[in-house]
Amino acid sequence: MMQSVDIAIVGGGMVGLTLAAALKNTDLRIAVIEGQEPSESFAELPDLRVSALSRSSENILQRVGAWSAMTQRRLAPYSAMEVWERDSFARIEFNAKHLAQPDLGHIVENRVVQLSLLEQVKQQANVSLFMPNRCQSLVMSEREAWLTLDNGQALTAKLVVGADGANSWVRKQLDIPLTSWDYGHSAIVANIRTTEPHSKVARQIFTPQGPLAFLPLEDEHLCSIVWSIDPSRAEQLVTMSDEEFNKALTVQFDNKLGLCKVEGERAAFPLKMRYARDFTCERVALVGDAAHTIHPLAGQGVNLGLLDAASLAQEITQIWQQGKDIGSKQQLRSYERWRKAEAAKMIAAMQGFKDLFSGDNPAKKLVRGLGMQFIGHLPGAKDEIMKRALGLKGELPNLARPDCKSL
Repeated sequence: MMQSVDIAIVGGGMVGLTLAAALKNTDLRIAVIEGQEPSESFAELPDLRVSALSRSSENILQRVGAWSAMTQRRLAPYSAMEVWERDSFARIEFNAKHLAQPDLGHIVENRVVQLSLLEQVKQQANVSLFMPNRCQSLVMSEREAWLTLDNGQALTAKLVVGADGANSWVRKQLDIPLTSWDYGHSAIVANIRTTEPHSKVARQIFTPQGPLAFLPLEDEHLCSIVWSIDPSRAEQLVTMSDEEFNKALTVQFDNKLGLCKVEGERAAFPLKMRYARDFTCERVALVGDAAHTIHPLAGQGVNLGLLDAASLAQEITQIWQQGKDIGSKQQLRSYERWRKAEAAKMIAAMQGFKDLFSGDNPAKKLVRGLGMQFIGHLPGAKDEIMKRALGLKGELPNLARPDCKSL
């Protein structure tokens, strides 16, 4: 059985579904292929995988119709941020009130975002969902791509979009080279109950071993942590008893919120930087983690991916409206230049932060302390940093802009 579509999106996670939802007002025929159907039932304890969504991501999700469903499930706004270095005077704070903003962002379970987008996409007449299904082969021809799925379904598409994560199947089929390096860290994720309330403040401490972030959840005594640390130490921390882990975590976090108690499971995953040499090829475009992965210390990975999706939707819509070939690499060059530049800036910034805060050399600690003090006291410097982190500045797609309502 053969089905012809204009766009085949491989990957029905947050980024792939955002792309499909962003094209809801077009007459483009879209297929979304995803190997795993997300469960709609939620436990009392939040999922381990959460994201810190910026204002630009909120704008995108609002405009594609997913945000209201997210608020009906669960999300947690945070109104301030504290960043400091252990055993140092280096410290800086950010507050939403200073920016005349209602908050600095939201901590949301990835599955909440995915399910809310899926709910929206299922209502779109121009989308066919293949879930759970996996791709088995990809063959390129001059005017279209041919995909076969594990259920025997065959698809032809003018454009195939790889939205299938860091180990992208689509990217591998095209043999697109990667620039990559190991950050030398694993990230431990867990839900942590604290004695003191988090007061809707996101906190991050830099230690000689790596950064540790406490992200506030709906329950005022519950945080999601991202603890970046040496892989061997991460393995020890994941396998040790709850009591030992709680003690180590409380000490590492400077006892900032009192005694820390892990609730539920702990998990660790390796951290790697990846940057695809090409974000587009003839008949193929990459978005999100399929194109790039970065260190999670500033929580910008998902936001970067959602911006990719909104940007690609904007470019595809313009190409389609002009009657041109949406799968042509030449037509997609502006998307590639745009998003490669944005990803490169973010990768460089994250590497710079990681290098700056690595180790406990006294001279480096002094520089870090003076630098944070300088930023904290320089008029407008903190605001500029936060506006960029929120996605209120920079070269944004229309869906992400604060003053725009559509593509």
